[in-house]
Amino acid sequence: MPFSLHGLAVSQGIAIGRAHLISHATFEVAHYTIRERDVGQEIERFEAALAAVRNDLTVLHADALAPGAPSELSALVHVHAMFLDDPMLAETPKELIRARLCNAEWALVQQMQQLAAQFDEIDDSYLRERKHDIVQVVERVLRVLLGKSRRLTRKGNDKDELIVVAHDLSPADTIQFKNLKIAGFVTDLGGATSHTAIVARSLAIPAVVGLHHARPLINENDQLIVDGTRGVLMVNPDARVLEEYRLRKRELELVRSKLKRLKTARATTLDNIDVSLQANIELPQDIAQVKEVSADGVGLFRTEFLFMNRDTLPTEEEQFEAYKAVAKALAGKPVTIRTLDIGADKTARAIGQSSRQAPNPALGLRAIRYCLAEPQIFLAQLRAMLRASHFGKIQILVPMLAHQHEIEQTLAMIEVAKQQLREKRIKFDENVPVGGMIEIPAAALALGPFLKRLQFLSIGTNDLIQYTLAIDRTDESVSHLYDPLHPAVLRLLAMVIQTAHKAEMPVAVCGELAGDPKLCRLLLGMGLRQFSMHPSQLLEVKQQIVMADTEQLEAKVARILRCDDPERIREQVERL
Repeated sequence: MPFSLHGLAVSQGIAIGRAHLISHATFEVAHYTIRERDVGQEIERFEAALAAVRNDLTVLHADALAPGAPSELSALVHVHAMFLDDPMLAETPKELIRARLCNAEWALVQQMQQLAAQFDEIDDSYLRERKHDIVQVVERVLRVLLGKSRRLTRKGNDKDELIVVAHDLSPADTIQFKNLKIAGFVTDLGGATSHTAIVARSLAIPAVVGLHHARPLINENDQLIVDGTRGVLMVNPDARVLEEYRLRKRELELVRSKLKRLKTARATTLDNIDVSLQANIELPQDIAQVKEVSADGVGLFRTEFLFMNRDTLPTEEEQFEAYKAVAKALAGKPVTIRTLDIGADKTARAIGQSSRQAPNPALGLRAIRYCLAEPQIFLAQLRAMLRASHFGKIQILVPMLAHQHEIEQTLAMIEVAKQQLREKRIKFDENVPVGGMIEIPAAALALGPFLKRLQFLSIGTNDLIQYTLAIDRTDESVSHLYDPLHPAVLRLLAMVIQTAHKAEMPVAVCGELAGDPKLCRLLLGMGLRQFSMHPSQLLEVKQQIVMADTEQLEAKVARILRCDDPERIREQVERL
């Protein structure tokens, strides 16, 4: 019988295929008593399972570093490896086995439930959501203990496209998708910014999450349609619906094919205004994607990924080689390197920092605040960036600035780094531009020090929206209130762009708004002329630009900015 389920659309596109169910191991654990003389053997079985999963994660981490793999994956796998080694998961179940003479599976699930309850009491929503990571790690260990396959495998006809159906999926699970002809996936759990959603977008796989009851309602080999744009899952659709979606799928594929023709076209509007389209990257290997779409440069190099997933700090030499590789690969195109933006949802074991220790990590010692508190780490990174500037067009971008004294301290640190290089007679560009990120409302409302002391601005819309609306978009209970089209957000954006233009200072947008084709015309109408986004979004945004007339858009956007009604704003943006 046909039926449909509605969830969160997290990765656009349409997938049509057969259901491939992934077992939810925690639902299948029995409790039984063991003899006292068998305790040692049961603990050995538990330790062997931990070792097997540890080995799996090592292999999956290597897969995550392979060319073509999304750069976020290695950091996500590393988080799971850290949980696996935590004594609360690795040691406490052994104590339960000894004390209660119980089987290892039951002991592990009991400990998982206790830890999950503790995470539920954490005030910070991002940390509270990490409960799902613990469950995913435990599931991997349980699969070993229960003798179930730890890797996804294909079933049925190899010609069939498969749609994975799971209660939840870990980053380690999703790494395998690229090798298994997976057309899409759906999960009961997850939010728009959950790890599974991030991975889905990185792999360009249609996905719907947060369905709640899909896993128990769907049978192996059911015919499925995943509409990753509307957030709909259709189960065993009738012939008419199936044909309609096949037609829509072919149309989408045709549109993507046509977009490739824009690769070499200039991003110029109908009224002959040139727009710079740059790419966001995490690691040097992402440059292949940047070249694939002929981006005008790198608008945001997120350097924190060089610090993650490792036990030691990257040396100055390692950082230099990474920055130099990107600079040389782009052969004169600009490369904007953001200084270490660690903290909140991005932690690095190598620097001994754990966001769990902070009462509110998003508002704590992170980004430039952390760098200024750790001058030796900061200076090493600055020297590496400056050295790389000898090999290409490097720009330094400083995140989370809010105070004038932070700007002054940062510039003083850059001057110290320069002097250290001069003393060693190491070549670098003496005039490397230094810019600031506008991602705190205080910065947007008091741009004076930025305009006087810096050379360019980059608006980080992800955090700017979050801080303006006091909404944590990773918290499912309030994420529906995260609204890029809120009047306050739009006026802040327009004010920053227009103020920068009056001061003749270059300004870009590098957050998610920059890569949203539906909002491209809105930003053009505000006066934005430089966008930076994930490489996969660039051609679709370029298509909107070449069909736009900025003179007409500016008049329409001016009217939108005077509007206070969110629904009215949404209607007008759709008509731009």
